[in-house]
Amino acid sequence: MQTVLTTSSMQLSLRSTPTQTQPKKIVALGDSLIYGFGDPDGGGWVERLRRLWMLSDSPGHVVYNLGVRGDRTMQVQQRLEVEFRHRGELRNRFPDLIILSVGVNDSSRVGKLDGKNYTEFSRFEAEIKVLLEQAHRLCPVLFVGMVPVNESKMPFADCLYYNHIDQYKYKEATRLACVGMGIPYLDIFQLWMQQGEKWLCDRISEDGLHPNTLGYQTLLENVVNWEGILDVLG
Repeated sequence: MQTVLTTSSMQLSLRSTPTQTQPKKIVALGDSLIYGFGDPDGGGWVERLRRLWMLSDSPGHVVYNLGVRGDRTMQVQQRLEVEFRHRGELRNRFPDLIILSVGVNDSSRVGKLDGKNYTEFSRFEAEIKVLLEQAHRLCPVLFVGMVPVNESKMPFADCLYYNHIDQYKYKEATRLACVGMGIPYLDIFQLWMQQGEKWLCDRISEDGLHPNTLGYQTLLENVVNWEGILDVLG
């Protein structure tokens, strides 16, 4: 059973960075998992993180939420550099870190259970590699993996069928591409699947696809206690 952290313990973890450290400027790009759809209380894990970093005794890192619902890898790749070059609070200053989270929409099957994947797998492998290479050239990169769906709630929007087998295939391709480039990858799919069906369903919205308020709170806990982000921001 995963240990549930309190808000105060997360704040303590986030405040462990010395106050004299220069605040980082971070862009978070991806799909609805970045955007925070499904969390009317906290606005998603990125928004929750942004609020924690606004506290007076926090490191003060700045986060720009650039998530777009429904985006696939190709669409994130197309807007990556433009988004990157137009963020920053000081003239001629670029972000210090990119956080990516995308791929679940690519994995869905269209129209029926055994329909074609929204993005054919070999094409996805090529596109995720291009995205990671492009981001890696700009600045340090972290990747937060996809959340497992509730298969019993499919189809989503009456036409998209998500399943764990395809999710695993697409997330593994992403993880291996990240490993090959030295990009830290947080395997949310694996972390959540090992907790059991009831634990998972308690954290997924009625639509079967997006995390709910508890799910995004759990995601925040996963992220702030992840060695990958602690190494970069510490």
